[in-house]
Amino acid sequence: MFKSIRWKLSILYFVLVFIAMAIVGIFITDRLEDYNLDIVRQNLVSISNNTIRSIIPDSDLPDARESIQDSIDMITLPIGYSISIVDALDYSVIASSNDSFTGKNSLDVLDRKVIMSSLTQKSYELDIVNPAPGSPMVKIMAFSFINDANGGGYIIYSSASLEGVYASLNTVTDVFLTATLIALIVSLLVGFLISGSITTPINELNLKASLIAKGDFSQRVSNHSNDEIGMLGNTFNYLTKRLDNTLVEISSEKSKLDAIINNMADGLMALDEHGFIVLYNKALLKLLKARDIDIYGSSVHDMALQTGLKISFSAIKKCVFDESTNHLVVNVGDDKILRISPAYYSDDAKKQTGFILVFQDITDAQRLENMRKDFVANVSHELKTPITTIKSYAETLSSGIVTEPEIVSEFLSVIESEADRMTAIVRDLLQLSHFDFKKAQWSFERHPIEDIIKECIEHLKIYYLEKNQTVNLTAADNPNILVDKAKIKQVILNILSNAIKYTPEFGTVDISVDTVDNFVDIYISDNGIGIPEEDIDHIFERFYRVDKGRSRQQGGTGLGLSIAQDIVTAHGGTISASSEINRGSTFKISLPVDNS
Repeated sequence: MFKSIRWKLSILYFVLVFIAMAIVGIFITDRLEDYNLDIVRQNLVSISNNTIRSIIPDSDLPDARESIQDSIDMITLPIGYSISIVDALDYSVIASSNDSFTGKNSLDVLDRKVIMSSLTQKSYELDIVNPAPGSPMVKIMAFSFINDANGGGYIIYSSASLEGVYASLNTVTDVFLTATLIALIVSLLVGFLISGSITTPINELNLKASLIAKGDFSQRVSNHSNDEIGMLGNTFNYLTKRLDNTLVEISSEKSKLDAIINNMADGLMALDEHGFIVLYNKALLKLLKARDIDIYGSSVHDMALQTGLKISFSAIKKCVFDESTNHLVVNVGDDKILRISPAYYSDDAKKQTGFILVFQDITDAQRLENMRKDFVANVSHELKTPITTIKSYAETLSSGIVTEPEIVSEFLSVIESEADRMTAIVRDLLQLSHFDFKKAQWSFERHPIEDIIKECIEHLKIYYLEKNQTVNLTAADNPNILVDKAKIKQVILNILSNAIKYTPEFGTVDISVDTVDNFVDIYISDNGIGIPEEDIDHIFERFYRVDKGRSRQQGGTGLGLSIAQDIVTAHGGTISASSEINRGSTFKISLPVDNS
């Protein structure tokens, strides 16, 4: 019972009231004692210095004993008070309110210490509040009046009983103890009631908290006060609401996480520490071509058997803890390559509890890597071919076997052509390198787009006239564009020259210019051989060539369109193409219009 907060508060209230009453009682009785003693002292001083001293003559003190005694007898002293006059020479009692003291030696009937001390200190007082058994409680005061060099004079010795003072103090003490007892009883009852107003809301909070612990987050406490308990109730209700909202948010976040996991492009799988599947997403089943099977709870070994994935739990753990590699590459069927990136996850105690595996389809990346390797091989071949040709023709000329001027001139022409071809390949490679490493130099200026196109047409005039081709330009308007003129000309010249190359004799190349939504659209169309449908999406890849043999025959490097796309992209534009076999191709270049 006494362990409850209610009883603890009640007892604490009781103890505080007791301590307060004790302090007040001690203070009051002490002050009352000092007050009453001070009144007695003032009375003794007044009687001695005013009343008694006035009846004592200045000389012939022994001869005035009777008159002094008569005067003292006529004085009405308060009850318990007494006065004695002592001769300062022989210490005899000259007169006294107590007849039995008159004529006797004061050192025998009065307090010796008081008599002797008064002679040296002029005045002396003594309180006897703890007398010997049978002796009264008194206050004694003595005043000495010495009037000649021989010690002549007198001492006024006065005393007052303190019995009445301490009797009244005892009465006050008894009354105060009774009041204290009543106050303590009342304080215990009031403390019990007051503590109840505190513990009742706390008990309600405890009950509500236990219900919340069981999962009922709708609990709220009633609040009828604005004190600390009321604030606690408000805080409890606020925390309950926040907890409820937090659980809703957690549920929402879980839904979001599930949505992310199930809709991410990469496959995801979670394993426990023993290698059993505890989580996976739809993308994984799609990558594994196993949409109709359920692998939850299966081991990695069983999953591998079901899907044909060549992987083991030991290989996963080795990849996680082996610093030499951080991924696995496996095949799924004959047409898909997966990259698996495993990692372990741990609990709050940093203890490993399982593994997370991310599956990425790197088939396209692998294809690009193969294209890169093909490109390197092609470049090597493209460079090797002109070098071999130049070397063989040069060796032939240097050997002196060929002496006819016409043949020598033909050989030199071949050497020059191959050198130009090799220079073009190196130039394109350097330009791509500058784009990749952000080292390209740009010089942006405002130019009318039609003027740039006309310059390009004029530059290629000799080539399309040689093939009896027609190049038509149709421009709805001629807006200004902020461009690097030389590089934009390079783009247009590349596409236009390709159109001329792959368009037969007497063919037509059409160029049109239109402005739509602050972009100028340039269309370059031909009626040439066209581009196969399976190649149209890859023609801007720098490592991709539609027809290696034809491209080499036509003198191209296979990098022009990739360079063109980099230039257009750097200008904030786009480039695209559409084509039909044997019906021609159309390239579209979109560049932002300069409205400043």
